[in-house]
Amino acid sequence: MRFLIPNPGLDERIPSYKDLERVEKEEAGERPKWDNKAQYILTCVGFCIGISNIWRFPYLCQSHGGGAFMIPYLILLVLEGMPLLLLEFAIGQRLRKGSVGVWKAIHPNLKGIGIASMLVCFFIVIYYNAIMAWIIWYLFNSFQNPLPWAQCPLNDNGTGFIPECQQSSTMDYYYYRVTLNASASIADSGGIHWPMVVCLLAAWTILCICYARGISTSGKAVYVTTSLPYIVLAIFLIRGLTLKGALSGIKFLFTPDLDELTKPTTWLNAGAHVFFALGVGWGGLISFSSYNPVHNNCVQDAVILTIVTGLTSIYAAAVTYTVIGFRATDRYDNCISDNIVTLLNAFDLPEDSIAVSNYEAALHHYNISRPDIILGLDLRTCDMHKLLSEGVEGTGLAFVVFTEAITKMPGSLIWAVLFFFMFFCLGLSSQFGTIEGVVVPLKDLNVFPKNWPNEAVTGVTCFVAFIVSLLFAQQSGMYWAQ
Repeated sequence: MRFLIPNPGLDERIPSYKDLERVEKEEAGERPKWDNKAQYILTCVGFCIGISNIWRFPYLCQSHGGGAFMIPYLILLVLEGMPLLLLEFAIGQRLRKGSVGVWKAIHPNLKGIGIASMLVCFFIVIYYNAIMAWIIWYLFNSFQNPLPWAQCPLNDNGTGFIPECQQSSTMDYYYYRVTLNASASIADSGGIHWPMVVCLLAAWTILCICYARGISTSGKAVYVTTSLPYIVLAIFLIRGLTLKGALSGIKFLFTPDLDELTKPTTWLNAGAHVFFALGVGWGGLISFSSYNPVHNNCVQDAVILTIVTGLTSIYAAAVTYTVIGFRATDRYDNCISDNIVTLLNAFDLPEDSIAVSNYEAALHHYNISRPDIILGLDLRTCDMHKLLSEGVEGTGLAFVVFTEAITKMPGSLIWAVLFFFMFFCLGLSSQFGTIEGVVVPLKDLNVFPKNWPNEAVTGVTCFVAFIVSLLFAQQSGMYWAQ
């Protein structure tokens, strides 16, 4: 028979259940609490569901065979994301501390993990707010009719359009030259782009006001910032399904290329996106769960958040692919039309002798009868599948692809305002969790005097972050963001 001998040293290092209960009672009057469970869930959903669901997840689907990418993503979301969410929720609500405090409570030598999480959140919050500044710029300019990116601007003497714009596209020119005024390279700072400074200041001011008192203010803001994007996405889905080619995009999204499942990069990118989407390891979810009662059902919370994140990614991707399908169809039709005009001119045919319906037959006929002329025409290759699978990542999808599609919709001004306001809400709700991952560890490290109110701590943190983020307001800011 074996006997367990008590270890006094071990008992001193590891807090007992009663000790934790005592700490909970002592902190009950000091630590903030959620007003209700719905507020907590909405805040976590807002943190996990962000801009990446609109521009990163669809890009990964484009790059990895459409619906094929969803298979490893959903599998890893359950096997990888859910357990990590549960760990963060459990450790946060049990120890009732932020990321630094939690790791320090486990062992003092692990405090550096919490500090690393804080630094990650700091870099992400300044990068994210640079994108928020770009969104604010587009939102402000969306109230113009016609939209400023719908046509190339005139040159200085008003005799024609700016050549650079005509050589690229109006959307590219407006994004790179007007919005960012981008320099040639990251080595060429180009000086401060003052419109972006104003937009950055607006982004940081809004975040500071919404998070001034921690969850007591941000917890109320999420009722709007988290709920509204779902409504706008529903409006865009209904409108998108009425566009020509929208079903082609949806079909491409949900038709899996199973060969992609044999590629390790598909699974690696799916796993990386799970980390990126849920924000595990950043400290925000640990802080949010620390405001819950110790006996809160964190298993249920982890399951709910995993399901909502997975379904929202598919939902947002479906909306995005209606626009991608519309854009691809429009480009395909333009490609066919250009080729028809070329054929009509080359063979001196009547204007209505070749149409879209008989284009393939006519091209086949002239390929056989007059191959020498066809080879010299330099006809464009019109491939619908290629146009659908052209991956456009990140800011390019939001500020180039979507803006191009919006200009072709009736009532484009309304759609532009809705789209960028939705984008702003998505970014702001994600920022609440990221700034939480900075402010709470700073308090745990006693960087600020303990008698400072939350408003002062948030204000100083946001001001310092704003000064650092001026890096992105340079003409080379786009390169730093990338």
